[in-house]
Amino acid sequence: MTTFLPLLPDEPMSLTTKVFLALFFVGMASVVIYQFFKFFEQIYGTRHSKPFYVFGHLFNRKLAPSQLKILQNEFTFYKALPRKYQRYFEHRVASFIKDKEFTGREEVEITDQMLVLVSATAIMLTFGFRKYLIETIDSVIIYPGSYYSKINDAYHNGEFNPRAKALVLSWEHFIKGYDISNDNLNLGIHEMTHAIHLNGLKENDISAFIFKNKFLDLTEYLSKNEDLRKKLVETKYFREYAFTNQFEFLAVLVETFIETPKEFKMHFPEIYEQVKQMLNFDFAGY
Repeated sequence: MTTFLPLLPDEPMSLTTKVFLALFFVGMASVVIYQFFKFFEQIYGTRHSKPFYVFGHLFNRKLAPSQLKILQNEFTFYKALPRKYQRYFEHRVASFIKDKEFTGREEVEITDQMLVLVSATAIMLTFGFRKYLIETIDSVIIYPGSYYSKINDAYHNGEFNPRAKALVLSWEHFIKGYDISNDNLNLGIHEMTHAIHLNGLKENDISAFIFKNKFLDLTEYLSKNEDLRKKLVETKYFREYAFTNQFEFLAVLVETFIETPKEFKMHFPEIYEQVKQMLNFDFAGY
C-alpha cells in the first residue's frame, strides 16, 4: 500500500538568503565578464598595439593652484595637449604625487616644482597607458647635485633602485635635462624609463603586456637586421651609452624619442614607430 505524504508549502527565503544569492550571482557574472574582457583586450592589444581604452576615471583629482601654474608654465608636453587631455594629465599628476613618497637629501626641501615636474615626467611617459602609476616606484629621493652611491663606490646623477623601489635624482641634473631640450639627454626621462621597463616585465595589465611585447619585437627586428645595427652605431645619433645593454638602449631610445622626434623619425622610421607603439604615444604631434 502506497502512502502519500502531504506536500508542504515551500518555506519563503529569508531576506539575508536573497541578498546573499544576489551578491553571489552578481559576483560570478562580474568575474566572467572581467575574464572575457581581459581575453578580448589581449587579442585587441596584439592586433592594434594599444589598449581598448586608456582614460576611464570618473572623477578628476585637482592640483593645487600653485602646482597647476608650474605645470602650465614649465612643462612643454602638457602645453601641447588639447584641453580635454590636459585635464586627464592634471588628474594623473595629482594622483602620482599622492601615491609616491618624496624625500629630500642633503638639506633638500621638497618643493611644488619638484613634485610637479618629476610627476609630470612619469605621467608623460605613461600617458598612453591605462595603468600609469608605475608600481615599481614607491619613493622619489632628490639630492641637490651628484651624490655618492655605495652600490658601486661612485658618484651618480640618478638611478633607479628596483630593490628599494626608489627613483633617485640629482635635482641639478634633472633640471638641466629640461633646460636643454634637444640634446637627447634627459635624466628624468632616462631613469623613469628604467622603472617603466621593469614594470613592463613584472606587471600583467594590458599596457605592460603591449610594452613588453613591442620591445621584444624591436629587439628581434634589430637582431635580424645587421645593416640597421651598424647604422645605429655609425650615425652616432644615439650616444654610445645606449649600447651598454638592452636597458640603457631602451632608456636612450625613449629620451631621443621625446626630445627630437622629427629627427628620430627621419633617421630611423621603423624604430620610431616601434617606440611609439610601445608607449601608445599618439599625443602632442608625436
